[in-house]
Amino acid sequence: AYPNPFNPSTQISFDVPATRNATLKVFNSLGQEVATLLDGQVTAGAHTMTFDASSLPSGLYFAQLHAGSFVSTQKLVLMK
Repeated sequence: AYPNPFNPSTQISFDVPATRNATLKVFNSLGQEVATLLDGQVTAGAHTMTFDASSLPSGLYFAQLHAGSFVSTQKLVLMK
């Protein structure tokens, strides 16, 4: 994610090697889902999604990408 720490939005970039179903969700530090940025089929290649956290409080968040059997989690810091 860039920038990180961020205020109020950040860009989350990822690459997918082949067309597949993917989800990109953001969770707060309690594990509650606060946003779904992607839920569907994506084509092979590079992708960028914007996470706008202007309505959320400052704190630690986690972006989790599921694409096929691949799972990746990244820590995000929102500083207002």
